[in-house]
Amino acid sequence: MNWRAVAAIYRFEMARTGRTLLQSVASPVLSTTLYFVVFGTAIGSRIGVIDGVEYGAFIVPGLIMLSMLTESISNASFGIYFPRFSGTIYEVLSAPISAVEIVLGYVGAAATKSLILGTLILITARLFVDYPIAHPLVMAAFLVLTATTFSLLGFIIGIWADGFEKLQIVPLMVVMPLTFLGGTFYSISMLPPFWQTVTLFNPVVYLVSGFRWSFTGTADVAVGLSLGMTLFFMLLCLVTIYWIFRTGYRLKP
Repeated sequence: MNWRAVAAIYRFEMARTGRTLLQSVASPVLSTTLYFVVFGTAIGSRIGVIDGVEYGAFIVPGLIMLSMLTESISNASFGIYFPRFSGTIYEVLSAPISAVEIVLGYVGAAATKSLILGTLILITARLFVDYPIAHPLVMAAFLVLTATTFSLLGFIIGIWADGFEKLQIVPLMVVMPLTFLGGTFYSISMLPPFWQTVTLFNPVVYLVSGFRWSFTGTADVAVGLSLGMTLFFMLLCLVTIYWIFRTGYRLKP
């Protein structure tokens, strides 16, 4: 394993984040803060309690997931797409570095950015609501798994995209709607039976539900199933990336 090459890619990507702090960190934290103000304070005062938890604390896990999913995809997709767009991907492909090392560098940096963002939002949420963390180790595990899985998905999108506009299609038109419909602001037990069944086909439900269980000890879906679905999605992403490098699909500009 060429750890020096992995570290070089990782440092380059993290340095790019340092140059765009307002866009990559401050903007998502500010957006999530507005969600807390509008939903947690204004609307939450009228809703009261869900599953024995104050509404403001109930939505904390969902809002963290909402930010982490979109940012993981955006960071990883732009990280691999820009070298393809500028032509510098040839330097990476011609270097003595394997596919595994390339993925570790780009995905590792994107996942790290998402974990930093998730931690900042977790701290910011404390300014608005007093939330419990019943299972901190499970919470940390879901944070790491979610950041890694969706960074892998972002890496795939960055290779698939042939224009900057395509980088935003999946985060804005697929992931964000699924997150809003995945129990971010409500419990799926509040839905009619038919729509509860339909909602279970939404993969984000398992992420939000498992993550919420680590905070409150209550969930719409068994935590073991949530963890299993997350690992299954990660496996699908890894298999897809293996196929990309095996066939050379769109690795070059």
